[in-house]
Amino acid sequence: QLQLVESGGGLVQPGGSLRLSCAASGFTLDYYTIGWFRQAPGKEREWVSCISRSGLSTNYADSVKGRFTISRDNTKNAVYLQMNSLKPEDTAIYYCAGLSGPLCSGVTYQYNYWGQGTQVTVSS
Repeated sequence: QLQLVESGGGLVQPGGSLRLSCAASGFTLDYYTIGWFRQAPGKEREWVSCISRSGLSTNYADSVKGRFTISRDNTKNAVYLQMNSLKPEDTAIYYCAGLSGPLCSGVTYQYNYWGQGTQVTVSS
């Protein structure tokens, strides 16, 4: 069974950092572009970042640009989202998703596989 599993969420104070991980089981991440999305209470799911299959191309939503960094380690079959300078508005459930193609996309329906999400809460 193909699965993506997120981890690393938690409660952090404004200005703090968290590193989210996305691990795959049942398949190899090498063949997939990976995206991070988030959904806050009462809001639609929004795209946060993506990294191409090769790892050479990354993209970020304007709201996180300069604060978040996406990376991948195909030897560990994992993708990471380093989140710095966190703000209360970053509070959401964060999901990783896999797209069967080489290029980044911010379009939700293009992603074939989704994890269950990890909660990130930024609060003092």
